[in-house]
Amino acid sequence: MSIQHQRGGAASLRRGRLTIYVGAAPGVGKTYKMLQDANDWKRKGTDVVIGLIETHGRGETARQVADLESVSLRTVTFEGHEYQELNVDGILQRSPHTVLIDELAHTNVPGCERTKRYEDIDYILDHGINVVTAVNIQHLESLHDKVEHITGVKVRERIPDWFMDMADEVKLIDVTPETLQLRLTNGKIYARDKIQRALENFFQPGNLSALRELALLEVADDVDQRMDKERKQTNVESSLYGDPNRDRILVCVNYRPHSEKLIRRGWRIADRLDAELYVLVVLPSAKLSDTEKKELRRVQKLSEEFDGIFITTTEKEGGIGATIVAVAQQLDISQIVIGQPVMSDRWLDRMKRTPVDYVLENAEFVDLHVVAHTRT
Repeated sequence: MSIQHQRGGAASLRRGRLTIYVGAAPGVGKTYKMLQDANDWKRKGTDVVIGLIETHGRGETARQVADLESVSLRTVTFEGHEYQELNVDGILQRSPHTVLIDELAHTNVPGCERTKRYEDIDYILDHGINVVTAVNIQHLESLHDKVEHITGVKVRERIPDWFMDMADEVKLIDVTPETLQLRLTNGKIYARDKIQRALENFFQPGNLSALRELALLEVADDVDQRMDKERKQTNVESSLYGDPNRDRILVCVNYRPHSEKLIRRGWRIADRLDAELYVLVVLPSAKLSDTEKKELRRVQKLSEEFDGIFITTTEKEGGIGATIVAVAQQLDISQIVIGQPVMSDRWLDRMKRTPVDYVLENAEFVDLHVVAHTRT
């Protein structure tokens, strides 16, 4: 059995403080509130600067920028075009107490030192500078499937949940769907030529209500987990197999797209229980094709983004189900997450026992979550 493990978010004694303003959708007022607070901090004597702010042409937001010092952006040339990116070196040289950095989920232009803006922020935090940033809830990795199911939109730019977890403070900026639609129709979110299309798509009342509920639940969960962690704080160091008193969640996947959904579901269970997450791929005895190897690396990368322990093992005698049960026993797993079998149209195939059947019959020591392919 091969185990690979990567922990995100290294900390240091001088690490800066991270504050994240979270909203359900564009236009709720995250950036405005962040700037409003920054102006208040400045009046009280805090050395606060703007690293990067996107006003999106909103006059009220732009007016909040006027009295704050800004670190000039960095120009990056890519394929003959110039782009403005966060000037990380400039921020470190200025060395303020606090820096405002908008658009947390942004992907940097090729040629930057780091791929994602959250990686830039993590780097700045490691240099002892406090960072205040903002993001909409649909960019959270573990909510990707739910957001796509609600809105029909596949969000491309996402942040890993561990980054949200390591924030020292998460602030919810909340408005009703009716208020958000009114802001949109009054031209306070998008340009006039984009309003009708937005109302007919992303900004439908049902979408906004569902996204608002996701944001409220996410921040409420965050508060509960922080309180639980404070109560449970211990000086005991964990080994590879972790604290023996913690729940352990085993997600069983293959190389198919459904694997992403299973890993996200497993992580959300693990996160709520403050449990250890393991992701298992049972490999066939035959050599993997190049395509299968590529998909396996993709599954490993996603597992590591969720701070999971990635495991591969070759199928044992007795089949995939027997292999899953053996790994679960070895790791003292308390809950298993597995996908619902895809049923064949051929009646003879439907008579065959699936790995799920085997686990149900032979893993009485665990709780089993069977996730439907059509569920989020």
